[in-house]
Amino acid sequence: MKTILLTGANGQVGWELQRSLASFGRVIAIDQAQLDLSQPDSIRQFVRECQPDIIVNPAAYTAVDKAESEPDLAMAVNGIAPGIFAEEAKRLGALLIHYSTDYVYDGSKSTPYTEADPSNPQSVYGKTKLAGDVAVGASGCKHLILRTSWVYGVHGANFVRTVLRLARERSELRIVADQFGAPTNSRLLANSTAQILQRWQQKNFDGSFFGIYHLTAGGRTSWHQYAEEIVRLARQYDEALNNKSLIIHPIATEEYPLPAKRPANSELSTDKIKQSFGLFLPPWQDDLAECVRELYSTTSSPSQ
Repeated sequence: MKTILLTGANGQVGWELQRSLASFGRVIAIDQAQLDLSQPDSIRQFVRECQPDIIVNPAAYTAVDKAESEPDLAMAVNGIAPGIFAEEAKRLGALLIHYSTDYVYDGSKSTPYTEADPSNPQSVYGKTKLAGDVAVGASGCKHLILRTSWVYGVHGANFVRTVLRLARERSELRIVADQFGAPTNSRLLANSTAQILQRWQQKNFDGSFFGIYHLTAGGRTSWHQYAEEIVRLARQYDEALNNKSLIIHPIATEEYPLPAKRPANSELSTDKIKQSFGLFLPPWQDDLAECVRELYSTTSSPSQ
């Protein structure tokens, strides 16, 4: 039975991965309380104690705006820690699966980004995540770097829950309409990771399969269109919201200034991962509909 070390167990992706990885072996699921990823020596010691066959690392410093004022901490968690995991994976002969972000690109391209496109992060968060990607790639370990975008899910804080809360509290919302990407359910990421691992176990992939892959839901939307779809879906289950007048105003990025610059285009081409692992990545609307349904079926306050 394989031993799988999973970080970020209480995060959106980590929470879903605990379920999807269970069939592959013994999962050691940890969060910040068990292992502080800003401490390299602690990471090395922990990995050497549990001797994993597979390391799955969705943990990250994800406070995009706060990272602008905490660059050292963001770099420790996002840039240095993945490199430590990679070094230890190399020493053990373990596979490392690491999750990255659309923020490594500057967003100026008019078509979907491919894995071969140059990176040019515009924020501290993006720069530190890129540093982690580079460190993993340079380590020589068996690795998969899965870059995704606009993650949400039934667990944890995210855009879906925020919109549901604001829609109930306010009569008008102002949502950015000139940034584009693909909302990606954390469950899709977890299930896709499990499918990749299954293929890896069956075929024992050689080094040609290691590297960077884009992993997002299908399609493209703006934050404004995304918010409109969330509310449309929620009205099916929320009587108060269904009977309420709500206006969602489209605004430009400049009208909602934030410390960290966001990519205008976060659309990532998923052709490579589909061809390599045979994944089916549904339109973003499909997983969103299921998420909203589940949020309302499990709690009376889906935004909480």
